Amino acid sequence: MSKNLSDKISHDENKAQKKEFTEGLDYYFENGFMVLTAHFLLNRGYCCGNGCRHCPYSADEKSNYNKKVSNSSFGA
Repeated sequence: MSKNLSDKISHDENKAQKKEFTEGLDYYFENGFMVLTAHFLLNRGYCCGNGCRHCPYSADEKSNYNKKVSNSSFGA
């Protein structure tokens, strides 16, 4: 692969990874804290398990996240 083509692919991949977030749609600020909206969390595609205020995921999905964390071997 030529260097120019390789550079272009790398640039395009970086450009595709950048996402713009819109205040009011993806997040808002409350008492100095950024609060993620259900719109953002749903587009992210998974439950992070942090108890987000607007988490759109079901109890089952949250439970599956907790099982993954408790079954992992951190520090082992």
